[in-house]
Order: sequence, then C-alpha cells, then structure tokens
Amino acid sequence: MADHTAILNTLSKWAYGYDTPDMDAMAACFTKDAELTMAIGGGDLIGPFSGIDNVMKLFSDSLAGQSDQRRHLTTNTYVVEEDDASAHVKSVLTLLAIAEGRLTVLSSGTYEDRLVLHDDGVWRIAKRHIALDLPY
Repeated sequence: MADHTAILNTLSKWAYGYDTPDMDAMAACFTKDAELTMAIGGGDLIGPFSGIDNVMKLFSDSLAGQSDQRRHLTTNTYVVEEDDASAHVKSVLTLLAIAEGRLTVLSSGTYEDRLVLHDDGVWRIAKRHIALDLPY
C-alpha cells in the first residue's frame, strides 16, 4: 500500500515550490521522464510536455509572465488506485492571486497525477494532467 502522507507531501511541495518560487523544489517533485498535459475551460489538450526540462520550462515561462503572488491550494486529494510502487491520485486546485492589496480567485480545476516510488524512497510525479475550469 502506498504511503499517502508521502504522496500528499510531494503534491504540497510542488505547489509550495511554485508559489515561492523554488524551481529546484518543483523539479524534485517530478521524474526525469515526466509528462504534463493541460486543458483550460474544456478546451483542446495542451501538450504533452515531455521530460523534466520541458515541464520545468513551462513552469519557468509561466512564472516569468506573472506580476502577482500566486497560491496553489490543493485540496480534496484522494488515491484512486495504488500498489507498492505507483499511485493514481486526484485532487482539486484553487488558484489564487495576490496583487495590489487584493486577493482574487483566478481559476479552479483538478489535478490528475500518477506518482511513482523511486529507489530513494521519494514519491515523484510521473504524469500530471491539469484541467482548469477557467482561463487565467
């Protein structure tokens, strides 16, 4: 059975890494061959972004275009199925922005992740799909 606390820790570490921003912390949450896809407002599939370098470029480009402070709130996380070395996990995203003394909800959505347990005992995201309810 997967270690649910360790899985949740990986997902939370990624969100905190994005919001601080800490590129090394974010990268450490993904496998080297990670794949990421997105859909915004039910639109066409964006990606896949394959490999850690391409996934991290997506994040760094996104961060470079921000002038606000983002907060990625990951809630309602649950394990859909698991074994000793992998887990299919779903969670809800609420994306907040703080700018000019105001807090704004930018979007909401879901994460669907496949995590794998590495030899070093750390759970990492091998595949992530982000489905945003609204563009931001």
